[in-house]
Amino acid sequence: MPGMQRDMADAHGRTNGNIGNRADSPNGVEPAETLDVVVVGAGFAGVYLLHKLRKAGFNTKIIEAGAGLGGIWWWNAYPGARVDSQYPIYALSLPEVYEDWNWSSHYPDHVELRAYFEHIDRKLQIKKDTVFNNKVVRATFDESEDMWFIECDTGRTFKARHFIACLGFAAKRHFPDWEGLDSFQGEIHHSSFWPHEGVDVKGKRCGVVGTGATGVQITQEWAREIGEEGNLKMFQRTPNLACPMNQVFLTEEEQKKDKETYPELFNQRWQNYNGFLYQYRPEMMFEASEMDRNELFDTLWKMGGFRFLMNNYFDMTRELKANRLAYDYWHDRIHERVKDERKAELLAPKEPPHPFGAKRLSLEQDFYDHFCRPNVDVIDIKTNPIVAFEPNGIRQQDGTIHELDVIALATGFDSITGGFKNIEIRGLGGEKLSDKWKMGTYTYLGMTTARFPNMYFTYGPQGPTAFSNGPSCNELQADWMVSLIESMKKNGQTRIDPKKENEMNWKTMVNELALKGVRGHTDSWYNGANIPGKPREALNYAGGIPAYIKAISLERDEQYPGFDLQ
Repeated sequence: MPGMQRDMADAHGRTNGNIGNRADSPNGVEPAETLDVVVVGAGFAGVYLLHKLRKAGFNTKIIEAGAGLGGIWWWNAYPGARVDSQYPIYALSLPEVYEDWNWSSHYPDHVELRAYFEHIDRKLQIKKDTVFNNKVVRATFDESEDMWFIECDTGRTFKARHFIACLGFAAKRHFPDWEGLDSFQGEIHHSSFWPHEGVDVKGKRCGVVGTGATGVQITQEWAREIGEEGNLKMFQRTPNLACPMNQVFLTEEEQKKDKETYPELFNQRWQNYNGFLYQYRPEMMFEASEMDRNELFDTLWKMGGFRFLMNNYFDMTRELKANRLAYDYWHDRIHERVKDERKAELLAPKEPPHPFGAKRLSLEQDFYDHFCRPNVDVIDIKTNPIVAFEPNGIRQQDGTIHELDVIALATGFDSITGGFKNIEIRGLGGEKLSDKWKMGTYTYLGMTTARFPNMYFTYGPQGPTAFSNGPSCNELQADWMVSLIESMKKNGQTRIDPKKENEMNWKTMVNELALKGVRGHTDSWYNGANIPGKPREALNYAGGIPAYIKAISLERDEQYPGFDLQ
């Protein structure tokens, strides 16, 4: 089963005989490298933090499991992988980076994003302080020295006063427990471990399992690549309520003019709920006439992107009657494009599978149009689930076998917290973070957790994270961390630990905020429902970027009253 063996091995972590040998002991291979700060992960947050910490005078290095910069965008090489945050804010706000970089479009693809990170390196020299091809497997807090001891799968070790985990929310891929997964004799890959050289599907029988944003992108791309002789089946449990991307291509002249307003735009994103350049409108849906509602819906639909979801009436994602009007409009637009009645009803059922926007939707370009073709189909696995993988394909509960040559697993991730539990992280008294979070997640400010001193995380649990534009969230959290570390150095402090009562209060608030919108009442990876046995809880801060900035700024300005400092 070419490809899958490597995917499964990497999914469970590489192994190395040096793991467990402290490298600063006589038996170690080499002494631990001592730093001020260790950053794990070389995505947007990691490279921004390294740049800011070096400027502040801290000896810092990034440890990265991959072979290049970009974080998820180094791994995301699957067909159709493309950003869905609109130009120009899915980027670093640093003038020295954007002044001589031009994008090809509003929504660049994975190839362009990897090129962008190479550009970041040319401007900021990130690679010289990045340790590639090293997966952190263990992080232990040494109470006698107030230092973190970091161990990698290669045997390399590091000691640092501060440990920042920039793992992203999709650091641990998920493989459902299907019978016979290893028996498939064709080519199979999980989306997060796609070969950078690509996969040839022309003229082949192909299957895509999963209909999240990734599944939509792969299906859309493969439908173009299979040709007339190939065949494509998308295995769907829950339809994705995808909206049109309406891609816009850019010229250098346009961007040169746009850059004059970049500082203003980057500041504006922090004034809007999701960290985008637009947000929900103050008007209520039923205050408008039917004609005005339809006119707004048409306008947002034509503008594309997430505007139909995020730039709509205030109550669209908060009140079910208003939400249903948005769903019905979406349903009608899809049925206009998919002419096959059976396929159309599966892709866009008359009755909503869940409220519109309650699960993460995708942006599509010509996804729905491909289902008008006889060689592109959608297979219902909600009422007739997959029960096994066979050597020649996939078997459903009713005995139907779909013979396939190539399979893409777009089965998602143990999102938000999975990456943390994949590392053995030990705090005070040797407590394991995975044990602390086993029955529920506890953080303070979505950046720290009690009894794990001097440990911080970006774009993680109980922060704005999946409810925000990534770089917007990462930069504001990173700036807060750098300011804290500077303050500790100035005051001669070596340990900071959030107070237990404050993380309890933060968790309560995060749960209460989640229930104010439709997302808080719907099972999805937003609340851990996609992983068997994972606690169902609010994993994202739903108060919006401005309120989040207010909360973390107050903590900083009042000199960190929510923490024990020593």
